[in-house]
Amino acid sequence: MRTEPVRIGVVDSGLGAGQQAAASAAFVLADQQLWLAEAEPDQVGHGARTIEVIQALVPDAEILSAQVFQQRLTTTAAQVAAAIDWLVEQKADIINLSLGLRQDRSSLREACEGALRAGIFLCASSPARGEPVFPAHYPGVFRMTGDARCARREISHLETDFADFGACVLPLDGTRGLSGASLGCAHLSAHLAHYLVQAEQPGLHDARCWLVAQSRYRGPEQRGVSNE
Repeated sequence: MRTEPVRIGVVDSGLGAGQQAAASAAFVLADQQLWLAEAEPDQVGHGARTIEVIQALVPDAEILSAQVFQQRLTTTAAQVAAAIDWLVEQKADIINLSLGLRQDRSSLREACEGALRAGIFLCASSPARGEPVFPAHYPGVFRMTGDARCARREISHLETDFADFGACVLPLDGTRGLSGASLGCAHLSAHLAHYLVQAEQPGLHDARCWLVAQSRYRGPEQRGVSNE
């Protein structure tokens, strides 16, 4: 049984007012170069909502905040890759990536491969349908999305072409305009943290099997049909 806190890295827009992290850093593009900088307060609210969900479900977890969004919800593969590399150095157990990039880039792929070799679980958001996004589309990454069937502590086993698992789409305040795959990803990262707390010998395959066993729903959402 694990005794030390689970360390969850959050690659996003940073910490909101009153939120704390065990470590934080920003990855900024300026003058055509990538810089490691001191993190600024979250300016878009995306990271704050993501961290809020994780901390509510896993209050004992240590948050590691890697800021790749600044004034807007736009970033690059280079920034995300650098954030993942930094979180590996910070000894994260789980990395939550509530984001998706359209283009496959070697720097991002290699950063994910390095994190997986280090035994870190990568959880990335993926749309319920459409073109694949990265890093969710890389082998070994948990592809997470939202599932409107799921309550706060429920998950679904989807196993579709687009996503492995789904979870609650809502932020803590229930605002539906802010819902989506990003928050589904945050909820699933929290579920994986609970797995790590109780797992004697945690591993990628066993974690997947545990999530399947915990799932409240099986298969994709279908209007008017129960998938229990």
